[in-house]
Amino acid sequence: MSIGSELLSHLASGVTTLCHAWALERADGYVLGFTDHDRDLAFDGMTFRADSGLTALALQQGTGLSVDNTEALGALSDKAISEADIEAGKYDNAAVRCWLVNWADVNQRSLEFRGYVGEIRRNGGAFEAEMLGLSDFLNRPVGRVYQSPCSAVLGDQACGRDVSGEGYQCEVIVEEVNEHVFRFEALPAFDAQWFKQGVLEVLDGRAFGQRGSIKKDDNVGDGREITLWSQLRIPVQPGDRVRLTAGCDKRMETCKNKFNNLLNYQGFPDIPGNDWMIAHPASGMPNGGSRR
Repeated sequence: MSIGSELLSHLASGVTTLCHAWALERADGYVLGFTDHDRDLAFDGMTFRADSGLTALALQQGTGLSVDNTEALGALSDKAISEADIEAGKYDNAAVRCWLVNWADVNQRSLEFRGYVGEIRRNGGAFEAEMLGLSDFLNRPVGRVYQSPCSAVLGDQACGRDVSGEGYQCEVIVEEVNEHVFRFEALPAFDAQWFKQGVLEVLDGRAFGQRGSIKKDDNVGDGREITLWSQLRIPVQPGDRVRLTAGCDKRMETCKNKFNNLLNYQGFPDIPGNDWMIAHPASGMPNGGSRR
């Protein structure tokens, strides 16, 4: 934390007028500001509300690579953080910043924490949000996994296949929905199971932005039926528009024949399996050292 000379002088005066101001920025760009002062503060083009019902606990900071962390407590409300927004995942991994502010002169402030929202727990009409510093990203395992299936995610940098074009995505209107089962008009341009293991993304309505993994993709009667692995957190209504993205089962044959992307295949199809590792000589089998 770097402290400006004016704020440093204020801290050294012995009589301070300090508070904290927090800003949460969601993935959709919505920014929510709150402060533990008894009046609203404004700086950097944001208003930090004192009546938001949010309270931050003590910030734990350490040297080295230890993870800075804190928690925020608050009451669920439509004006601040609502249960519906939490349920919809709108605050998942939201960016967090915290300033130490002289509320008598907000130009005297210092950014003392930057991170993101971790786990959010709800209890009755209140919530508790875990906030983790940027060093938490260093605790995540990285590296290559040696396995037969492809380790890439369809469409990511390692995969390199653009699936946004015609043939791999389509937008359709939901005709019927029963929990995690969706019915659409017929899709003759796509074979059955084409979207299996793919993604359904909601493009409008109350469930806008929700995504689900596709378990089954079947032609049923004169329509198409998509089944998700689990129900979306916000119900989808008939008439909502969704985008279907083709699925990949991580096999080399699928990479070659369905996506024409064999050069970017990130698996090791010829790696020996567990059966080979535990195999032992048997009297009824040739033991001449050849493959067969």
